[in-house]
Amino acid sequence: MTGAEWFGSEPGGLNRYFTDLFGALQRHPGTTVSAAAFGDPPPGGRSWGATGGSTLHRASRSVLARPSAAARVPGGARRPTILDRHFCLYGPPMTGARHGDRLVVHFHGPWAAESRMAGAPEFIARAKYLVERARYAGADRFVVLSEYFRDALVTDYRVPADRIDIIAPGVDLDRFTSTPRPAATGERIVLCIRRLERRMGIDRLIQAWPAVLSTHPGTRLVIIGTGTAEPELRAQVSSSGLQSSISFDGRVTDDQLAARYEQAEFTVVPSVALEGFGLIALESLACGRAPIVTDCGGLPDAVRGLDASLIVPAGVVDALAARVVTALNGAVPAPDRCRAHAESFSWAAAAARHHALYTELCG
Repeated sequence: MTGAEWFGSEPGGLNRYFTDLFGALQRHPGTTVSAAAFGDPPPGGRSWGATGGSTLHRASRSVLARPSAAARVPGGARRPTILDRHFCLYGPPMTGARHGDRLVVHFHGPWAAESRMAGAPEFIARAKYLVERARYAGADRFVVLSEYFRDALVTDYRVPADRIDIIAPGVDLDRFTSTPRPAATGERIVLCIRRLERRMGIDRLIQAWPAVLSTHPGTRLVIIGTGTAEPELRAQVSSSGLQSSISFDGRVTDDQLAARYEQAEFTVVPSVALEGFGLIALESLACGRAPIVTDCGGLPDAVRGLDASLIVPAGVVDALAARVVTALNGAVPAPDRCRAHAESFSWAAAAARHHALYTELCG
């Protein structure tokens, strides 16, 4: 497995997924797995070096890195190896096809389109798209978390649908545990945990907040995360006079994050574009806190089987405000129902499906 960064060094949904899937595959019977990314690795993982630095420097280091030794069976015969790439830019090229080696690509999102939405010039977005296409060439199979990104691969990258597997992610049910919701007295907290980027829709949530306060004065919105849009989001809060009811708490550790869930009544995931699944929604559910999500990409997949009323139209401020208000009125699933729903997303099941895919390719 090759990824971008280890989650312990750099937060983010892709890094969380990569790190947790690696751990799940380590525990799965019959699987021998190695993994490399930037930052401090967990036990059994490898690092290409510290996080940060230029994209070109990081890409060069990872592409030139020596892969792990190929697995061997008794007698010295060489087993086919799977290279499972989780970010197009990083990791060595696929070599050794003569040995039956196979390339799997986890498509976590369109790098070029994300850059375009963040305001990158069109020539940069186009260059990133060409890099993606080159690094996807020759892949035997693609893995996505939702139908939304399967469709993006087919439409935007011209990948045949029969080479794409949809495998739902898991959630760490030991790290994130359920607690009773706080009593509705004093200051009430709504939590939003997102990278602070334009496509995450946090500006819409800030726009919705005055309507929430008109019905539930004293409610606080706590935003956790960092990103390129942070200065403009802070300016939006200030210009709207919402400094006393909206706070930005930056990055937090996993232990701190679990405590924040415990303090909150529910969470909001207001994405407006390019959302493959939304692992943060599963973490919220595992902690017994219902997530209000938009109908963006794969987000509805996390909650549809629990309560479809938790899904609101992406980018529609009035609808978002109205659902937050009804949630503060008590119209959210109880913690035990949220937890039970989260338990249907198991890392053990995800690892078993990956193992079956790898076995099929090497069979």
